[in-house]
Amino acid sequence: MSKPNGAISSLLPVIKLLRPYKLRLLAASLALLFTAAATLAMGRGLQVLIDQGFGGDSADLKDAIFLMLSIAAAIAVGTFLRFYLVSWLGERVSADIRKAVFDNIVRLHPGYFEANRSGEIMSRLTTDTTLLQTIIGSSFSMALRSSLTLIGALVMMVITNLELSLYIAVGVPLVLLPILIFGRRVRRLSNQSQDSIASVGSYAGEVIQHIRVVQSYTREPFESEAFAAEVERAFAIARRRIRQRALLICVAILLMFIGMSAMMWTGGQDVISGRMSGGELGAFVFYAIMVGSGVATISEVWGELQRAAGAAERLVELISTRSLIADPGDHSLPGNNPKPALALDNVTFRYPTRPEVAALENFTLPIEAGRSLALVGPSGAGKSTVFELLQRFYDPQSGCITLDGRNIRELGLRQLREHIALVPQQPALFTGDVSYNIGYGRPGATQEDIEAAAQAAHAHEFINQLPEGYASHLGEQGVRLSGGQRQRIALARAILNDPKILLLDEATSALDTESEYHVQQALEKLMQNRTTVIIAHRLSTILHADCIAVMDHGKLIASGSHEELLQTCKLYQRLARLQFKDEKDLS
Repeated sequence: MSKPNGAISSLLPVIKLLRPYKLRLLAASLALLFTAAATLAMGRGLQVLIDQGFGGDSADLKDAIFLMLSIAAAIAVGTFLRFYLVSWLGERVSADIRKAVFDNIVRLHPGYFEANRSGEIMSRLTTDTTLLQTIIGSSFSMALRSSLTLIGALVMMVITNLELSLYIAVGVPLVLLPILIFGRRVRRLSNQSQDSIASVGSYAGEVIQHIRVVQSYTREPFESEAFAAEVERAFAIARRRIRQRALLICVAILLMFIGMSAMMWTGGQDVISGRMSGGELGAFVFYAIMVGSGVATISEVWGELQRAAGAAERLVELISTRSLIADPGDHSLPGNNPKPALALDNVTFRYPTRPEVAALENFTLPIEAGRSLALVGPSGAGKSTVFELLQRFYDPQSGCITLDGRNIRELGLRQLREHIALVPQQPALFTGDVSYNIGYGRPGATQEDIEAAAQAAHAHEFINQLPEGYASHLGEQGVRLSGGQRQRIALARAILNDPKILLLDEATSALDTESEYHVQQALEKLMQNRTTVIIAHRLSTILHADCIAVMDHGKLIASGSHEELLQTCKLYQRLARLQFKDEKDLS
């Protein structure tokens, strides 16, 4: 992806998100202009206070102080409005970006997450959006305010005293030079810093996710050292970035106040000689300080803008990334066939991360309507790939996959996947309660529907024994349940979804005998009159499948019944001998 040049141009896609909030943006701009004008008026108020208040009687002093208080009140009110409105805009845009990023992420093809770590994506979704919120809601406003007051102060300085203004005018270009030089370095280091923070988060997330493995192998010291190395790397990058920003601010302030010191010397001489009043010098000094502080603020915010530019580029990249799986929209199959047929026709497929190896090659497999088909073969044969392609998580490089004779690329992804339910070997459960997890695939399901599905999955009894029954929270990834209980919750979800096509990825292989019995009973009922595809590692679980397809190295070796394959397929014979102890069990 080509990246725009410059901090402001990188932030333009983010700034465009302010368009829906034009009225609030207008109100914030008016408050900003009002506050800047009131701040500039403070210089004239200071001149009146010195020349008339201190140089007149009590009434003049009272009027001058009242004028100063009125200006201060105007500044306070304007600042309140500006701060509230700009902060609101920052929070709103940050929320909009988070939603836009997440909306796009959940629609990306699964292959994207093979090449991009989830921890890094989460860092972009949280850290980068928080940084942009700070920029839009605070720093950007400060930069605009400082720019307005700087320009206004320069104008007022020229009006007050042209000669002294030249000293400041010479200093301003000298300050802009280091901003341009150091700004590029800050931006480059900011990108590296954000990437290193994402790496730290990703590493920690992976360790926490697999904490039982880490502790069972007593790898805590190693992981602590490795994490410390990641943190120190991130710190080293951040330290270089901070040094560049500190130098930027230091040089800007130093150059500005050198010019101010020269101005103060000349102005003091004018006051002593009577060519200038004390009030004029006071007002001029006030405006000069405003110019100096404005330049210092801009130089500091410029560093923040450089960081935000890097964050914006990464977020825009996430938002603009398109899924490799093109969704044609809402296109469903004509009619309402309750038992659709599937077919893979001369399919060749290579995973994007492993383009040199064909996961499936010239693979043809009919899956008859309303019947069960089991896929068997050694690891790496391509069985899971068939499931990935049937759900259209990937598209094959050649060949086609059809549903009732229609290429699944012509079907809407939603319509296609609504036909299918997957019961995986390792069920995926969410942090919510039991009802949420069972009803996940069917929004709007009633509690009665959920409980009926649980009963069909032989899960109702153990669910009622949980502390809060169906309202019991399961913990992250269902950690509070046993393997068999998690599997039955996932099975209840599939039953509730009432799919036309059922994909079973060895759903009982990791279960104890009792859990396997309950799950097997539920599966047999669910498979009746349904097109079913089963990945089987244990042949005992698919002896009664209508058809068994033997796969090896991405190719179909043979297909038929258990008895037929024992007679005709050497690979199937070998797999059967390895799994069955007694020769009589082969038949």
